[in-house]
Amino acid sequence: MAADKFLYAKEDRRRIRAGESVDIPFLILLLLLLTVGLIMLYSASSAQSEYDTGYTISTKYLQKQAVCAFLGLVCMFFFSRIRADFWFKYAWPIYGVSILLLLSVLVMGQSVNGATRWINIGGIQFQPSEIAKFTMIVLFARLTRNFGSDAGKFRYGVLGFSGALMGILVPLALEKHLSAIMLMGAVAVVMMFVAGTRMKWLFAGAGIAVAFVIVYISFMGYAGDRVTAWLHPEQDPGDTGYQILQSLYAIGSGGLFGLGFGKSRQKYLYLPFQYNDYIFAIICEELGLFGAILIVALFSALILRGYWIALHASDRFSTVLAAGLITLIAVQTILNLGVVTNLLPSTGIALPFFSYGGTALAVNLGEMGVVLSISRQRNQTKRQEVSL
Repeated sequence: MAADKFLYAKEDRRRIRAGESVDIPFLILLLLLLTVGLIMLYSASSAQSEYDTGYTISTKYLQKQAVCAFLGLVCMFFFSRIRADFWFKYAWPIYGVSILLLLSVLVMGQSVNGATRWINIGGIQFQPSEIAKFTMIVLFARLTRNFGSDAGKFRYGVLGFSGALMGILVPLALEKHLSAIMLMGAVAVVMMFVAGTRMKWLFAGAGIAVAFVIVYISFMGYAGDRVTAWLHPEQDPGDTGYQILQSLYAIGSGGLFGLGFGKSRQKYLYLPFQYNDYIFAIICEELGLFGAILIVALFSALILRGYWIALHASDRFSTVLAAGLITLIAVQTILNLGVVTNLLPSTGIALPFFSYGGTALAVNLGEMGVVLSISRQRNQTKRQEVSL
């Protein structure tokens, strides 16, 4: 009996060609987004870098981000050579390690900008929540294949997935990491829908999630302030509404064609975190509406191509895994753009490949390496899965 409880026809195995190339359009779009992201990060962070270094270095943040980008590209290349079967086999072990890392934050976590979500291992500081997003997607993809048509039953489609999800969300709730909870919850719902969970249970779960967020915000003062600032930023322009107003000023002053690359005014310490969560506001200010539309178009093309790869994967596990990873990028992008334009309350979610953050960038590139690996089998006939 095979360990994964599935048999694959021999003729389908013969179709696997080790030399199959990755999907070139997806790779080009990814590298283009990364390149533009590093360029805009330099522009958005140059003033803050000079201020932090006594006006001696304008590339402090770019240098750190470039190192993480290099490490991420190495991970992307390495993961692009690993078959999806590897992730299926080790889904549960890496899920367990991920939970241990999340719990370790509660014991030896380090604070950055007032939030305790980082740990330091061997001199390397990173956020376990970034790794947890990946491991949750891998486990959900495995459960999808394991459950098969039983995913439509409450026992599997709801209790099975929810139990796995709570193992990640509970430690995040103890960390007070609401943005990660919202992001992972949204991705989980999409993956459950793909797996075959019935819509009535997904709607019920969405209602419970909304109730949880309301209760959570009621007990978390800072989160409640964010909602108030979102609805009426003009009522407190010097404190809770300051960042939102400065972001809107930056977007509005960009006009159609922008002020020009490097000519942002808001980046001169007016807009807080201008190189992080609110980097898109600087993009709008410098490149204008047309530049912003081009960047959104690049993200859209990457996401659509990613879903195309998922649909053409060689087996169900690979399809769901690729779809989950692309959905993660899509949800992050939508939430970030919604916050920057004040369509959504502040969530603290970064813009993939653009916002400053070494862990997030390296992990995102590694995840895209998994998608590239799945794209190697895009021209193969789907393998037939037979439950034992």
